[in-house]
Amino acid sequence: MNIAIIGLGIIGGSFCKAFKKHTDHHIIGINRTQSVANQALLEGAIDEIGTADSLGKADVVFLCMYPQACVDFIKENGKKIKKGAIVTDSSGIKRAICPQLKELSLEHGFVFVGSHPMAGKEKNGFEVSEAELYEGASFIITPCGAEQKYVDTLSELALSIGFGQIKLSTPEEHDRMIAFTSQLPHVLACSYVMSPSCPNHKGFSAGSYRDVSRVANINSKLWSELFLENREPLIEELDILLQNIGKIVDAVKQNDRDKLANLLEEGHKVKQLLGE
Repeated sequence: MNIAIIGLGIIGGSFCKAFKKHTDHHIIGINRTQSVANQALLEGAIDEIGTADSLGKADVVFLCMYPQACVDFIKENGKKIKKGAIVTDSSGIKRAICPQLKELSLEHGFVFVGSHPMAGKEKNGFEVSEAELYEGASFIITPCGAEQKYVDTLSELALSIGFGQIKLSTPEEHDRMIAFTSQLPHVLACSYVMSPSCPNHKGFSAGSYRDVSRVANINSKLWSELFLENREPLIEELDILLQNIGKIVDAVKQNDRDKLANLLEEGHKVKQLLGE
């Protein structure tokens, strides 16, 4: 197939490299910054540098940009996409953009199937993309009413480049769970390193510091958009977190050893039962 990747950052670049490593599909790279596209071609990550006019020959289009930028791109170029082609996004939010992209698909005759690769790094850009980024990762699909054959095609593509499992979801369930598994840890990490103690951590820190602070190395523009577009589920998770922290704070302030031990044991049992 002809596969167009729009946006050659870490996610789009890794899609390109993975498809080139594992498949024989023809990869068209489209990027706002020409030098990045040139680098992708030079490294063999894509077969050709495309433009919006190249969309007419693409069987599958991957939108690898900020969420609203995906919508804006299709609003401007949707008429150029081949009828019956599959268009998917890679966004970390779904409720805010899936209805818009579904509506545009009906207007222009392509098929929209939402998706979200559960993989990434703390750094961004094509230079840190890699063919192995998706090895064993989960690939979430939000069908948004697409026929099963199109969902199957996208699933097969994901599995062919190393994804370990396909998870079907609705936009609502996706955003609710991502608020907990992805967005909340980023809030926690940023809050953690904002302590005045953080600059002096060297020599006092080991695995715990690294584990909690790792994702504070954040793309603030992207994650601000993700947080605000998903604010209701995120606020719910933040309220729960604050309640749980408040219980521990109270136990420490009250010097209540039994209460504190019970709270910590509750967390220990949850983690133990999950076996992770």
